[in-house]
Amino acid sequence: MELRRVVITGAGTINPLGNSVEEYWKNLKNGVSGAGPITHFDTTLHTTKFACEVKDFDAIQYMERKEIRKYDLYTQYAFASTDQAIKDSGIDLEKIDGDRVGVIWGAGIGGLQTFYEEARAYKDERPRFSPFFIPKMIANIAGGLVSIKYGFRGPNYTTVSACASASHAMIDAMNMIRMGKADIMITGGSEAGVNEAGVAGFNSMRALSTRNDDPSTASRPFDKDRDGFVMGEGSAAFVFEEYESAVKRGAKIYAEVVGGGMSADAFHMTAPDPDGKGAKLVMKWAIEDAGLKPEDIDYINVHGTSTPLGDIAEPKAILSTFGNHAYKLSISSTKSMTGHLLGAAGAIEGLASVLAMQNNTVPPTINHFTDDPEIDDKLDFTFNVAKEREINVALSNTFGFGGHNATVVFKKL
Repeated sequence: MELRRVVITGAGTINPLGNSVEEYWKNLKNGVSGAGPITHFDTTLHTTKFACEVKDFDAIQYMERKEIRKYDLYTQYAFASTDQAIKDSGIDLEKIDGDRVGVIWGAGIGGLQTFYEEARAYKDERPRFSPFFIPKMIANIAGGLVSIKYGFRGPNYTTVSACASASHAMIDAMNMIRMGKADIMITGGSEAGVNEAGVAGFNSMRALSTRNDDPSTASRPFDKDRDGFVMGEGSAAFVFEEYESAVKRGAKIYAEVVGGGMSADAFHMTAPDPDGKGAKLVMKWAIEDAGLKPEDIDYINVHGTSTPLGDIAEPKAILSTFGNHAYKLSISSTKSMTGHLLGAAGAIEGLASVLAMQNNTVPPTINHFTDDPEIDDKLDFTFNVAKEREINVALSNTFGFGGHNATVVFKKL
């Protein structure tokens, strides 16, 4: 069958660098760190005392007070970014057919804070759970509630693949429109893991940076002295739309979504394949799915978490996938600024990729101080300062615990 074309006509975000697309891009371009001391809870007993928290978020702007009490923070972030994206798209909700609009969302954990609070309250305060415990906590509820709010009756589910969750959601949303099963899809991801359980859990794995004396420089992708990732939180949402429909209504178009790849490392529960085999496959298959060649790619927003093993495997995969063209690519890890949003990472990093194309500017990988001899220093990681260059095609890589890999391909129209 002939596949239909898919474009992005709306975007919204709530993240550590800003509560709008415009604010997010301004801070990305300027290399601003979103890290600082944790304010969500008392960190006295915690090894890591900092994170990239969302700042100045006011849920009442996006939902009624009675709804806020029923929704975990990850759902509140989803509602806010989706509201922005739908308004940004200019879609007339009174004229569209709700049967042809779907929601595919990504969340790696879901309502972790709700789970923690309810379990603690049951143990220490009351011998019962709230009737909202299950619907508030489950990872699929954000996407379900978005569909209920707007009357979107098309395909609706949540992808849960750790840090690749939002990218998998975006690929599935693209394919729903490609195959004619929907005309419009709301997609993206949200996460709210900056809480006692989230930080303590990742600390126990020794996955988080412990650079408490200098949080703003703690996320150091590809730096020799990196010591783990920095937790982030937030959301990004997109309106994906069938190309002809978008053109017909005169919609603003951010970019075309031209392909996606999915693979598995099949190696280890939490560690990446040391040679980047799964990462190589996912980029290769994403480029093929887009009908492109490796030399067509200009920019890669890499997974780049600032972890000892992952930051070695991904550059190996890039070199293996692109050969000599790897040295002509621009590469950056925006996690150096936003921290790692876990299941929402693919959404805000996909947005960063699209904004980079729109502005022909590669956002930097900040906090680079010392080259790692195990990483090819001839690759252009855009260290510390943004770089102007023409970007026509961008890849966004996300890799998750369990060996889940997803890559999305965006193209400038």
